[in-house]
Amino acid sequence: MSDEITIGNGIRLLVRRSARARRMTLRVPRHGGPPVLTLPGSLALSEGRAFAESRADWLRRTAARMPGPSLVGAGARLPVEGQVLTITPAPVRMVQLQEGQLQVPATRPVGPVVQAFLKHLAHQRLTLACDRHATALGRSFRAIALRDTKSRWGSCTSDGRLMFSWRLAMAPPEVLDYVAAHEVAHLAHMDHSPRFWAAVEGLMPDFARHRAWLRDQGGSLMAWKFRDA
Repeated sequence: MSDEITIGNGIRLLVRRSARARRMTLRVPRHGGPPVLTLPGSLALSEGRAFAESRADWLRRTAARMPGPSLVGAGARLPVEGQVLTITPAPVRMVQLQEGQLQVPATRPVGPVVQAFLKHLAHQRLTLACDRHATALGRSFRAIALRDTKSRWGSCTSDGRLMFSWRLAMAPPEVLDYVAAHEVAHLAHMDHSPRFWAAVEGLMPDFARHRAWLRDQGGSLMAWKFRDA
């Protein structure tokens, strides 16, 4: 759904194309994650790179003012399927959701346990969503894989393999569903042509607001760290 480039002294950017964009824009996500360079659909990537390079100092200054990543640990308030839950060590054998809490086994490391829980949840939800959308589209996919990608929320290969970021388990369910619909639509159209977007709309008529949520809030999901550096 987006590409990635590196400029200046190692500044990593996500590159997104928009048929509705009339000019190039640069945005530093408020909640973390790499800056986003948005380009009109027909503009050459080389022009976008030059534009970003000319604003490298601004990018560094702006990124430095943003809050750092949030570490998953006891007491942290983590979004799970769009609901903010307090991570609470408890005498449980596996992760449980209980009255605004995400209870985790008290004797195990919090970050890795929560990460494994989110991966499992993402796989469950994405499998159901992709099965439903693929049936509606009359297509089939070969496999679903989960990654912790920083440059894209999902992808689809020409042989029908779907890949998603497991961090989608933190997003509202309808946002995860949109990403599933987006990648399933690529089974029919391996581009972002009007026919592709028509297929997405056929699967999810209100996809635009969920796409907007991901553009505006997705950086906050990328900012969470599950292990100390």
